[in-house]
Amino acid sequence: MCTQADHGHELAPRPEQTPGALRAALAVVAPARLPEMQRTKDEAFAKAVEWQSLSPVQSWVLAWARDIEIARRPDLSARHARATRDLEHEDAAVAQEALRELSAVLDEAMKAVRT
Repeated sequence: MCTQADHGHELAPRPEQTPGALRAALAVVAPARLPEMQRTKDEAFAKAVEWQSLSPVQSWVLAWARDIEIARRPDLSARHARATRDLEHEDAAVAQEALRELSAVLDEAMKAVRT
């Protein structure tokens, strides 16, 4: 597990960016998403073979590291849930702000896992 900046209470440490470590972390913070993780992993590995490139696997690792970062941090998780809920709001201004907030959450999580 990696060290990270203090963001308050975290549900689990930030995992190493390996398939096994990401799977173990997801099993703690969002176990219902394990089948989705396996399906997208299979797809990424199939594309890697087809394309003769590791880029699909690297993208898979980063996407899941980002999603786990959000799930393991209650601060980001709450912001993500609120923004996702408000995306379909009848008030266009609320929906637009939700889109900005969702983008900010995703950017913050990606920045955290890339450090």
